[in-house]
Amino acid sequence: MDLDKCSEIINHKNISVKENKSKITFCNKNSIEVNKVQVDGCLDIPGVKCDWLIIIDKPKDYPDVYIEIYIELKGGDVKHAFKQIENTINNISIDQKNVPKYCYVITTRYPRITSEIQNQKKDLKKNYNAVLKVQTTVYTENINKLISGCVIPE
Repeated sequence: MDLDKCSEIINHKNISVKENKSKITFCNKNSIEVNKVQVDGCLDIPGVKCDWLIIIDKPKDYPDVYIEIYIELKGGDVKHAFKQIENTINNISIDQKNVPKYCYVITTRYPRITSEIQNQKKDLKKNYNAVLKVQTTVYTENINKLISGCVIPE
């Protein structure tokens, strides 16, 4: 799928996406180049879709790293967010099973750690090699931490 029309290559120290009261910021202290893709409202894929995708593709000093980060900014329907992320992975991912993925649902309502969220975490890990994080309102993540989690030590 051609993502170019909906993406921008950036290396900002802080990479943020927000919608209403939901916001996620990725700290990027090493100014790693990423591809920030607006999925919802720009990419033409069938079915429901998440809001954003950030791709880390072989950054300097990490030539073997490729990571996909799926982001859904939600009011409160966390269950629907899972469908949006899963459908987006099925339509966009370059490798649904093997590429490391991080999926973030940022919601304005407090997400209780329900069995449904726990089951979704297990399913995403098993089916898509994805780590799911459900957080409230404003969340900050460190890009370098995500990369170091995907680097295979020599």
